[in-house]
Amino acid sequence: GGAMAHGHGPGRCRCCGEEAAERGAAWGLYLRIDRQRLQCLNERREGSGATVFRPWEERGDRSRFVESDDDEELLFNIPFTGSVKLKGVIVMGEDDGTHPAEMRLFRNIPHMSFDDTAREAEQTFSLSRDPLGELEYPTKIARFSNVYHLSMHFPKNFGEETTKIFYIGLKGEWTEAHRHEVTICNYEASANPADHKLEQITPQTHFIS
Repeated sequence: GGAMAHGHGPGRCRCCGEEAAERGAAWGLYLRIDRQRLQCLNERREGSGATVFRPWEERGDRSRFVESDDDEELLFNIPFTGSVKLKGVIVMGEDDGTHPAEMRLFRNIPHMSFDDTAREAEQTFSLSRDPLGELEYPTKIARFSNVYHLSMHFPKNFGEETTKIFYIGLKGEWTEAHRHEVTICNYEASANPADHKLEQITPQTHFIS
């Protein structure tokens, strides 16, 4: 039964399966995207931009991609369901002129338009062609430590009229949003001064003095 144990459980070979699983888990931020509000501007086919955010293991699925429409530019508006510390990005395209050549990241500017991309980006990357999704671009983590909305602008490619992206990987940490609890705390705090106990104590204090 020794051979059986190789493929199952903690005893299995360290070299392939577990490392791939760990690596895949690191690229799990796609699970934290608010997909109802995810936008891709200048996508040729509506909804195709959302398909590039998927599990790391499925990055090689060539049936799912986004292609730009009027020109080579693409702009993603990516709202998260909490706060994200973004550590790295993978951008995978074709090994040709449709592959994006530059990526510009903006933090916490919801509903960005192409007009808004004239402003200075938080970080800009020169991209290499990456048909296999192997290249990781590390972010300046200090600039991306509290991200609830990420905009990704791809202004140009390697020479074709349109840009194609097959997969975008986002690596980092996610923290649940606690906005709801904060509201409750504020409400309780503002209710306290009107509490009945305070009113009852007041007359006694006067009596003693």
